[in-house]
Amino acid sequence: MNKTYQELKDKMQRIADVEYSAALLNWDQEIFMPENSASFRSRQLSTLSGIAHEFFTDQKMGDLLKTLSETTSLGFKEQRNVAEIKKDYERKKKYSRDFVEKMSQTISQSFSSWQKARKEDDFSIFAPKLSELVDLKKQEADLVGYEGQAYDALLEDYEPGATVKDLDQLFSDVRSELVGFVEHIFNTPQNNDAFMYQHFDKNKQWDFGIYILKAMGYDMQSGRQDLSTHPFTTSFSAQDVRVTTRVDEKNLSEMLWSCIHEGGHALYEQGLPSEEYGMPAGEAISLGVHESQSRIWENNIGRGLPFWKAFYKSIQAYFPDQLMQVNVEDFYKAMNLVKPSLIRTNADELTYHFHILVRYEVEKALISGDIKIKELPEFWNSKYKEYLKVDVPSDAQGVLQDIHWSHGGFGYFPTYSLGSFYAAQYYAQMKKDLPNLEQELENGNCKIALDWLRSNIHQYGRQYSADALCEKVTGEKLNFRYFMQYATKKYSDLYRLQQKDTMIG
Repeated sequence: MNKTYQELKDKMQRIADVEYSAALLNWDQEIFMPENSASFRSRQLSTLSGIAHEFFTDQKMGDLLKTLSETTSLGFKEQRNVAEIKKDYERKKKYSRDFVEKMSQTISQSFSSWQKARKEDDFSIFAPKLSELVDLKKQEADLVGYEGQAYDALLEDYEPGATVKDLDQLFSDVRSELVGFVEHIFNTPQNNDAFMYQHFDKNKQWDFGIYILKAMGYDMQSGRQDLSTHPFTTSFSAQDVRVTTRVDEKNLSEMLWSCIHEGGHALYEQGLPSEEYGMPAGEAISLGVHESQSRIWENNIGRGLPFWKAFYKSIQAYFPDQLMQVNVEDFYKAMNLVKPSLIRTNADELTYHFHILVRYEVEKALISGDIKIKELPEFWNSKYKEYLKVDVPSDAQGVLQDIHWSHGGFGYFPTYSLGSFYAAQYYAQMKKDLPNLEQELENGNCKIALDWLRSNIHQYGRQYSADALCEKVTGEKLNFRYFMQYATKKYSDLYRLQQKDTMIG
């Protein structure tokens, strides 16, 4: 290996050690940390963030990247690693250590503030810290620069290359095609899901969640599951990828879909090449692609009838009193109800995108200054009435329901919709490449799907952009048509819609 390249890799791995140490403190903050630890934890995270930033942006890193950028002997993967690190370096050089530490400290404090506000159902508790974060995010956009809107600069952290112009067009497609289709469903007799809201023992739910994670291929020797307020996945290496879930004893869906969803994220992280630890080739491409890996498991596979023909007898064995008199077809219909809801994480896979549309419009308005922080609950509630026809009864069930803004995640939410659209396109290609896919899933063989994802997506890390990888795998860039075709076929069957009611442009 080129000695200069090895020096770069050694340096990047040391930086990764610091960043993953901070990530471990973040994980602890959400899982086990005592309440009184918040102030010192924010200091510790701030210090580690500053150290990592200083390591990454020092002159030695710039010299290494300049030399390697002019080297012609590197292979494709090494060239891509150098190019991606150089792009990150040039962006992060625009941040001062003081700014990085201030952002980290504010985020840590904001998380604690959000937790308290959500618990007490009072947005005003979170508002001051949220205001600080929005101001910092505006400063960040100015620091890194942008050609279109300030929000474009924030999108770059989550979905490189995405712009407001692109997303506006995508959500225009959602409005013009998905909204009308969902209205057809709303006007159709609803299927029954009452049996999902009986009493389901917490420990049995937990055990079944672990069982399903293992069946998907999640390596428990390289991960673990815990409980958290908001389910999430975090990774410290491909050999240490952790998930969380939440359990509601009166709602089986809560645990079920969070386990499968986070399991999909975790399988992606566990499938990244360990030998590329600290390098772009060992990291996920984007959050949209990351979300595609959770959505393909949660929706395309996990909410599919073949999957449950394999695993339904198992869940009946865990909950015989609740499910033994329910057949698998009715269970399948129950898990795929389409109806308005207040909580994004509990939404069905179609109206889910209306939840994202609300958040996208809120974020753009906050960053552009079109709305003030104090106006946020009212703005949020009006959007939920407009898009989902529901009245928001409280802050906890409304503007405080998500953790993302307390983490400074402005620009994150659109990747959820992007992920679902990528997932539909990838799943269509998977079925084309594996004609026996759904029969294998019906036999309980999830490995066939995981192997395809490992071969086509996981192994590459950031060697390709999201668009380039999609084109490499499916023959074209992201196309909303695949999602609408998937949704139309599946839900026309589920709701017995006539062909004339399901025509799409």
